[in-house]
Amino acid sequence: MGGDHVHCSNRPTDNAKFVVACAIFASLNTVLVGYDVGVMSGAVLFIQEDLRITEVEEEILVGCLSIVSLFWSLGGKASDAIGRKWAMGFAAIVFQTGFGVMVAPVYIAEISPTVTRGSLTSYPEIFINLGILLGYVSNYAFAGLPVHLNWRVMLAAGILPSLFIGIALFIIPESPRWLVDERLAEIQAAAGEAKLEGKSERAVWGELFSPLPPLRRMLITGIGIHCFQQITGIEATVYYSPEIFSEAGIKSKSRLLAATVAVGFTKTVAIFVAITLIDKLGRKPLLYVSTIGMTACLLRLVLSLAFLKHGQAAVGFAILFVCGNVAFFSVGIGPICWVLTSEIFPLRLRAQASSLGVIGNRLSSGLVAMSFLSVSRSITVAGTFFIFSIFSALSILFVHKAVPETKGKSLEQIELMFDKAEGLRSEVELGDLEHLVHIDN
Repeated sequence: MGGDHVHCSNRPTDNAKFVVACAIFASLNTVLVGYDVGVMSGAVLFIQEDLRITEVEEEILVGCLSIVSLFWSLGGKASDAIGRKWAMGFAAIVFQTGFGVMVAPVYIAEISPTVTRGSLTSYPEIFINLGILLGYVSNYAFAGLPVHLNWRVMLAAGILPSLFIGIALFIIPESPRWLVDERLAEIQAAAGEAKLEGKSERAVWGELFSPLPPLRRMLITGIGIHCFQQITGIEATVYYSPEIFSEAGIKSKSRLLAATVAVGFTKTVAIFVAITLIDKLGRKPLLYVSTIGMTACLLRLVLSLAFLKHGQAAVGFAILFVCGNVAFFSVGIGPICWVLTSEIFPLRLRAQASSLGVIGNRLSSGLVAMSFLSVSRSITVAGTFFIFSIFSALSILFVHKAVPETKGKSLEQIELMFDKAEGLRSEVELGDLEHLVHIDN
């Protein structure tokens, strides 16, 4: 098998099937996140009817899912302190905050061989999409219950996936690179040496907030791709798809929820295109396809909502372009966002730097979710999606300027790729790492 792996455990981490199984179990946490997003899009229709909440209260209710999930940022410190897999287990216990979605890609990237790292690190996005689809199906399935009961059942069903996560913790191994990092610290402590600067929590955050040029470029890429993933309006599309289709002319709640199932199905199927191609074509080509396709679909959705008023054509085009938008999202920027941030940062900073990306992601998501209805009432739904299309067009430029190609490179080679641009690589740290990490070329 080509790629990189770490010799620090007797578990068969170089076995392809075992690594795939670990990636699947590690990704189960993200089902919870996706389910919450999907189920809320339909449940809120019945919450509004049952509790008589206003549109502003609806926005706050939906947006709170993103704001509360800022606790994902705690995943960096926790995953360094107790390990990747137990951090995911803790996230399952407090699954509404769900920082396991940040830890999972980092864990998978660290156990995966180079040649399949992109596709394996995309698995969390598969399970997010699966969770969204299950949320949409739950909405449709329980919509016929009494209004005071249906939304409660929809939300309560989200606890079921956490049972499988509990089982997973006793099957998957710890990240070998995290074990190497911990072992290095133990060796130094036993020798009476001070901890490596990179191992000190204070030093890590100091390095992140006063970065040298290579790290600054990494942070721009990592945080930027996270923000663009959200400000292009994907969660507005997922959360508020019933409102979008209502604007197009669908009035029946059952038909609205059925249309959202089609969106969830399309989004889930499209992710398998990314899984198949990400390690063959590379990250950057898929990002170009994704961002250009999203921009085209968003602009066409704007035109259909603005000029086709409440007819079969308006409904058909709205469903087509919403499905097209989420499909192009899943083909590229959806999964690759998580792949890149799990690849580009050095080991000593990986968990905390990834946390910064997640903070940008969740703040952007919360801003979109908490403002969509208000902005739509001011400038129409079509006008709001025109703004999203502008951000989507800008994301094409961002990909061109700021995102490097990481296909076929080991995690250590990716770090060197950034460092060599400035000639600032620490020879001492590289020597320590190469003694512990075996790289297959």
